[in-house]
Amino acid sequence: MKTTPAPEPTPQRKPSSPDSEEQQPWTEDIGGGLREAYEGGEWAPDAAPVPPFPAQKLEGTGEESELEPRPRYYGPRYRAARKLAGKVALITGGDSGIGRAVAVLYAREGANVAIVYLSHDDDAEQTRQAVEDEGAQCLLFRGDVGDPALCLRAVEETVKELGRLDIVVSNAALQRRVHSPEDLSVEQIERTLRTDVLAYIFMTKAALPHLKTGAAIIATGSETGLHGDAELLDDAAAKGAIHAYTRSLASALVERGIRVNCVAPGPVWTPLHAADAGASPEQVSRVGGDTPMHRPAQPEEIAPAYVFLASDADSGFITGQILPALGGAVG
Repeated sequence: MKTTPAPEPTPQRKPSSPDSEEQQPWTEDIGGGLREAYEGGEWAPDAAPVPPFPAQKLEGTGEESELEPRPRYYGPRYRAARKLAGKVALITGGDSGIGRAVAVLYAREGANVAIVYLSHDDDAEQTRQAVEDEGAQCLLFRGDVGDPALCLRAVEETVKELGRLDIVVSNAALQRRVHSPEDLSVEQIERTLRTDVLAYIFMTKAALPHLKTGAAIIATGSETGLHGDAELLDDAAAKGAIHAYTRSLASALVERGIRVNCVAPGPVWTPLHAADAGASPEQVSRVGGDTPMHRPAQPEEIAPAYVFLASDADSGFITGQILPALGGAVG
């Protein structure tokens, strides 16, 4: 057995391989009831955590290791097929949540990975260890993706260290509920748009000189960008802009053979909700309860969509699309 060192306790697991029919990744309890769901590589939707969750709040942008129950990112039922072998991916917001799950599956599919994260060093190191356990390289870049200089540095150093860049995933986001439009501050509006929208533009602009035919750009949108939300006004505006920019950029790059798409999830169990300063602990405890599946998605359930959109074999004729993953038809 191979022990995975990390700042927080993490599971021991056997090295995985695309040809292995038996994967038993979780062999000890790491909290949050994960062992029961993962043991022996088993997972079923009815074993996924359902609300109500513990009423809780996280400080700042939220440390994943402090969220209860712990988000599931490993994807024990996912079987790789070397769809991304030899490729390099750069993922923003890659230290936790959807970004971490995407990084792990990309590595399992044969890609080397670079992640950009704001400040949670322990989360980032756990992601790096998980990627390296899949046999891939992982670079870490700490900083604010709303800074175009950081985006340029992350791209240039990724290409320098890993030799190329094939996939860009713009996933970083902020969220803060307000109870009326008058409560929206200029600072909050600007911060949300800079983190969600401008960072997407900055990162793709920095990456384009290195992206060749067959490259893929994938953004994280949201159901709020599709349907709106009375308490997430700036978030809905930002996600709507992400959707529109995705379609526009796809049109601009189609002749270059670069595909641009977006995944628009419903509620996903990540630190984003508990770190929402405008959400009460009781609201956090009910995340996802109003979906048709009566629960939020786990990151490992959303990450395969990013593999699909990154893989020429799977989505070579797909560009400019917003892929909803809402837990059922909503609205």
